[in-house]
Amino acid sequence: MSLVAHTRELTAVSADGSRIHVEVYGPEGAPTVVLAHGWTCSIAFWAEQIRALSTDHRVIAYDQRGHGRSPAVGRSGYSTRALADDLEAVLAATLAPGEKAVLAGHSMGGMTLMAAADRPGFRAHAAAALLCSTGPGRLTAESLVVPLRPGGLRTRLTRMVLGARAPLGPVTPVSRKILKYATMGPGSAPERVDTCARIVHACPRAARVAWSHVLGELDLDSGVRELRLPVAVLVGTADRMTPPVHARELARSLPQCVGLVELAGMGHMTPVEAPEAVTAQIRQLAVTYLGVKEDA
Repeated sequence: MSLVAHTRELTAVSADGSRIHVEVYGPEGAPTVVLAHGWTCSIAFWAEQIRALSTDHRVIAYDQRGHGRSPAVGRSGYSTRALADDLEAVLAATLAPGEKAVLAGHSMGGMTLMAAADRPGFRAHAAAALLCSTGPGRLTAESLVVPLRPGGLRTRLTRMVLGARAPLGPVTPVSRKILKYATMGPGSAPERVDTCARIVHACPRAARVAWSHVLGELDLDSGVRELRLPVAVLVGTADRMTPPVHARELARSLPQCVGLVELAGMGHMTPVEAPEAVTAQIRQLAVTYLGVKEDA
């Protein structure tokens, strides 16, 4: 799952001065795709999409603040506003004025697109978007990670699990099994479980916990209504973190939903579990809204 050689790397400076690590792949001048990863992940999460798309697209991927090579910030620096600020900074640093791109966000990356939906920098550059395994709110209430009936107890226990301060430590057979149960489909290939485990366990504890609090209070319904561009929605039917109820609600609420794809048996980590399907959705958006040739 190693990444292809990047064309270049750079640092985008966000509104509060935070430094965001960015990597650019593929040929200059090619149609552009921007990838925003989710909670506890990093650029490496998009390895398969980067490999497939960078042959004929310019692919821009960045580490969300506190993840990967983007430094941690103070406690007040984790918010949906910060997500939007960081994305605007990345777009400004990598795209020419008026240049359009397809944006794809997984989990918290999809929430980033919702948070930035009314920003001038987002609207100036976004031609279309993919919301992948994500939701705008009620994450702890709708999560199926804790196997109880819906209600206050399940919500409280889910909040405790997601916000646990215990260090994850090295990947072990037990931790791998827990991660698979919580985030991946039951039929996930062992090597893909290993990939996700390595990425998630590499996330610094402070950032993991800080972002869990943001996600626990998430309310981006207004951002969904502001996504006034073509948006495709994708989810795995076995997603426990952001179950299909979120994707279906997104499809109903988006001003211009251009498709809802439900991948049978797939869990929350769809870009790793079903890389070809996710890549195909991104490529189709590029074909339709950036004018990329089908056989490119």
